[in-house]
Amino acid sequence: KSSRIQATAQKGKNHTRTLLPAPMLRRRRAPLLLAAAAGAALATTSATSPSADGLGVASTFHGVARSSRAIYTIGFVVVDYKYSLRGLVPGSADYRGKLSEVHLRSAKKLLRLCEANRGFYVKAGQFVSSLRQVPKEYISTLSCLQDQATPCKYQDIKIVIEQNLGRDLHGIFLEFDEHPIAAASIAQVHRGRLNNNQEVAVKVQYPGLERRMKLDIMTMSLLSKYVSLIFPDYRFEKILLEFERTMSMELDFTQEAKNSERTTSCFRKNDVVKVPHVFWELTTKEVLTMEFCTGHKVDDLDFLRKADISPTKVAKALIELFGEMIFIHGFVHGDPHPGNILVSPRGQGRFSLVLLDHGIYKELDPKFRLDYCKLWKALISLDVQKILELGEQFGVGKYAKYFPLIFTGRTIDSKSALGTQISGEEKTRIKQDLNSLGMDDISSFMESLPPDFLVILRTDGLLRSILGNLGAPRHVRLLAYAKCAIYGHEEQSRLESGAINRITLQIKTSISYLHLRILIELARLLVQFNDYKHKAKDKLSWMLQKISREVLGWYKALM
Repeated sequence: KSSRIQATAQKGKNHTRTLLPAPMLRRRRAPLLLAAAAGAALATTSATSPSADGLGVASTFHGVARSSRAIYTIGFVVVDYKYSLRGLVPGSADYRGKLSEVHLRSAKKLLRLCEANRGFYVKAGQFVSSLRQVPKEYISTLSCLQDQATPCKYQDIKIVIEQNLGRDLHGIFLEFDEHPIAAASIAQVHRGRLNNNQEVAVKVQYPGLERRMKLDIMTMSLLSKYVSLIFPDYRFEKILLEFERTMSMELDFTQEAKNSERTTSCFRKNDVVKVPHVFWELTTKEVLTMEFCTGHKVDDLDFLRKADISPTKVAKALIELFGEMIFIHGFVHGDPHPGNILVSPRGQGRFSLVLLDHGIYKELDPKFRLDYCKLWKALISLDVQKILELGEQFGVGKYAKYFPLIFTGRTIDSKSALGTQISGEEKTRIKQDLNSLGMDDISSFMESLPPDFLVILRTDGLLRSILGNLGAPRHVRLLAYAKCAIYGHEEQSRLESGAINRITLQIKTSISYLHLRILIELARLLVQFNDYKHKAKDKLSWMLQKISREVLGWYKALM
């Protein structure tokens, strides 16, 4: 309810003279890669841990155990896919049914792996489950992962604070709660009070975390290469690189503090957005001291009702906040789950959105940001030619036709109005189209996306989940993104124009937004009209049936 935090094997000589085909050779080498992963894990931890240090030795064996567990699990998953689908025709009903079964079994195995290994594996599981492009069996199974951890001992946390700040703990804080208010995979947060009575939240990184991350990432990388050897069409290197980038950023608390201050600057004119103040004199790479802020999770409906705060207004403020981040500032918070966004009441139904955990941010490439603005303008108006043209620029080729489905819930040739439910016929066509896609298609699509797009997809997936929990109508997100895309697209032009041209562009931008808003509002009214029509039709049908039964009863009575 309050401020929250934020893994070489030497090659033997080959004595056989038989020349194997390349695919078979890859399969023969695959077990060696598994062995190499375990060896690399041991070598890495041994090299970075002093042999005389008992804790370092324990950490080494713990790391090898985690890596071995991962290797064992992924090995079984690969075998399951390889042999369960053998002999089945891709795209056939039997293939699709069996594929869904294997997806679910594999997702459950990965869930158990993440729960057993904890730490960065939980982060990786959450990262995968937030990507809407992975099979639904993985999303539904891995989405239950909670980024929680057993708190580190107070004495170990005290040592980290004192080593980083160079002073005795009690000389810094008037009060310091030994029990953490939150503990996740990389750090835990303690509540404290400075000598000037300022309440603070102190985020402290667990000891030896960077070494553990290197080991886990190395294991994941080797396993990814192993899977690619068995299934050449499955390529997940970009996703893994993006995950490694985000984790490295999250381990540097000074970068998190800088991100926090930049976000404050971006929204200095927005009185709804609240970012905790950073105390730089008490902040290092492993310790972050910030203002303590109270509030409740953004999707806590019981709290919102008690505080007389409209969930739809919260949803609107939230999506406008992130729309501005993405389309206008190009500086995006990469982990907007409910625990990182608090609602703080201000009375009379008013509220602030408290934005926490600024460790993962992505600065979008300026050209990508502008192209993404253009994409959303094309999506709103369903400009097919422009969508396909931008798909080529993004490097996704034929997969651009799925952009409307991914972002707006309708197909590229949809006849449904924007923001409305698609027809049953269209749902059937979508299901048939998606069933024809294999894992190689998903892999190719994800691998072809620019790195910025992966961040956008993950962030949008998390936001849509929150909006769903808040019960917000679909048009809330569409309107916010349309507005921000138009203003973001014109931003560069305004910067490069003179005063008179800027006024003209402002008028043009407002008219464009008004036009799109009218389209969306008309679509919404059409949906409401159709709903009323169906309800009236159902009620009339019920009344006629009732009258018929009564007339029939009277007739039988007379007879």
